[in-house]
Amino acid sequence: MRGVARRAGVDPGTVRHWFGDKAHLFAATIGLSGVDPGAVARAAVEGPLGSVGERIVRHVLDVWDADDGGAGIRIALPVALSDPERRALLPQFLGAEVLGPIAARLDPASARLRASLAATQMVGVLLARYVVGLEPIASLPAREVAALVGPTLQHYLVGELDLPGGGQGSGVALGESATHNSSHGE
Repeated sequence: MRGVARRAGVDPGTVRHWFGDKAHLFAATIGLSGVDPGAVARAAVEGPLGSVGERIVRHVLDVWDADDGGAGIRIALPVALSDPERRALLPQFLGAEVLGPIAARLDPASARLRASLAATQMVGVLLARYVVGLEPIASLPAREVAALVGPTLQHYLVGELDLPGGGQGSGVALGESATHNSSHGE
C-alpha cells in the first residue's frame, strides 16, 4: 500500500482511508470495487458442508448476475490477466481473500488442494458464462447452473480424492506464505 501511495503522491493513510486494506485495494485495481470477494466466500461457506458446493456456485453467480450481468468480471478478468504485476498478485489475493474462508471449513490435510480444485471449476464457469458467453451456460438461471455444477464443487471440497500414491495434497493453509511490508498488512 505504501508503494501505491508513493506512486500516487499521497500519504499511505489516504490509501488506507479509501481502500481499507491490501485486498480491497487490489480488488479496486482490477475493477471489483463494488464486490467484496471475501465476504461472498464467507457467506457461501456458512451452513452445512453437505451443500457447500451448490451454495458457492449460487452465491458467486448471484453476485455477478447482479453486476449488470457480469459486466465487472468482463472488465476485471482481462485487466488482471493482461498486466504482469496484477497477474502476479492474483494468486495471493485469491488464496487469502476467496479460497481462505473456504479452506478454513475443510480438513486441514487437504484444504489447500480442495479449495484450488473448486477454484478451477468456478473460474471455468465464470469465463464461460460472463467472458466468453458460451451458451447455454451464459443464459441458464443461476439456480440451474448451481444445481449442475454444485455437485462437482461438492466432490472437490468434501468428497474422496483419489490421487496417485494415495496422497491428499498439501495441507499448507492458504495465504500463509503471504509477506507483508509492515505490521498492519501492507
